Amino acid sequence: MSKKVPFAIKETEYCPECGAELVIRNGSHGPFYACSSYPSCNYLRSLKSQGDGHIVKELDGQTCPACGFTLVLRQGRYGMFIGCSHYPECEHTELIDKPDDTSINCPQCQQGKLFQRKSRFGKTFHSCSRYPDCQFALNNKPVPGECMFCHYPLLMEKRTSQSIKLFCASKLCSKQQFNEIEKENE
Repeated sequence: MSKKVPFAIKETEYCPECGAELVIRNGSHGPFYACSSYPSCNYLRSLKSQGDGHIVKELDGQTCPACGFTLVLRQGRYGMFIGCSHYPECEHTELIDKPDDTSINCPQCQQGKLFQRKSRFGKTFHSCSRYPDCQFALNNKPVPGECMFCHYPLLMEKRTSQSIKLFCASKLCSKQQFNEIEKENE
């Protein structure tokens, strides 16, 4: 049984480097065009659309601070973002959701502040503003305070089945913190 190509080729394309015919190959990242005179010519071109983000909507009245053209809303690889309409000449981009500044000092480097960020999977975490120099990251919400057991300068909120509780942010300690009212009840 023969394999069928899911798309039809309308006309033959030729390599811009050597002039040989381009053939469709399949790789680990999907189908691509390759020069038929490989290995003497290494020309490759992806069949997928480029990952620079397609335009969803033009933002009227907002201009690019770098070049002065209008800004557009784009759908990219990691979600929506605002970018210049004259990409790739102007590479200005902005985030839609600005990271929240918690105004809590980083406990690891003592110089940066903790910012709320989103991973490529959409999960919220907090990390140091001095990244990549300081690689401190926390998956839970940071709370200013000191651990009563190890005196680490940061606590974190964890949602448990009973309620929201405070724990030490140090990976070595991670003990639950008790306030004075909880100590009296035990």
